[in-house]
Amino acid sequence: MKYPGKELALFEKAKNWKRYYSSQLIPEISGRVAEVGAGLGGTTSFLFNSKVSSWTCFEPDTELFEKLSIASQSWEFRSQIKLENRILPTVYERYDTILYIDVLEHIKQDRDELEKAISALNVEGHLIILVPAFNFLFSRFDQSIGHFRRYNKGMLKAILPQNVEITRFRYLDTMGFLSSFANKQVLRQPYPRPSQIQFWDSTLIPISKVFDKVLFHSFGKTLILICEKSAKSH
Repeated sequence: MKYPGKELALFEKAKNWKRYYSSQLIPEISGRVAEVGAGLGGTTSFLFNSKVSSWTCFEPDTELFEKLSIASQSWEFRSQIKLENRILPTVYERYDTILYIDVLEHIKQDRDELEKAISALNVEGHLIILVPAFNFLFSRFDQSIGHFRRYNKGMLKAILPQNVEITRFRYLDTMGFLSSFANKQVLRQPYPRPSQIQFWDSTLIPISKVFDKVLFHSFGKTLILICEKSAKSH
């Protein structure tokens, strides 16, 4: 499998953004963790925490997997990491947490993928999803990095398996929403420039953290969902 995008290195230095969304997700990340589409490992190093007993990175792209293997050598928690050069398999181990961080939008059969993930999740385990928000913001950039769609709450909720309970469902990054809208309508860039990423991360993210709360997470560039697997279907 070959990943078409080249944006991972661009966003690798977006430390404020990664700290922000990590603060929203880490409370529910524990036990045996599977990260689907680990990429270069930038997400792993921010989300790994003391409640984790083991962490499996699934990355199907061979080139990214090689870079991930190199990057992981410097991680203090490397002994708890397992690397797999493939997608989440249908014959699987059981996990307490399964992560899709900027991954689900790249998967054509997203509903089938979530059914597979829930099957691999222990009861009371957490499925954690972070995706780009609002399909009307779909741009040349989305197309260039292999996105099939962006999501709103209704779209994401509609593809969830029945035996899950939503525990957190909110939009993040109001200022990023506005900058994405500007790119869609005016700039129409296939890729952001490094200076734009730096401005967004250093200037706009701190502002978003304030306005997200003020506006009750009612919109944003990104949508996060945390749900728990229940013992039986509804």
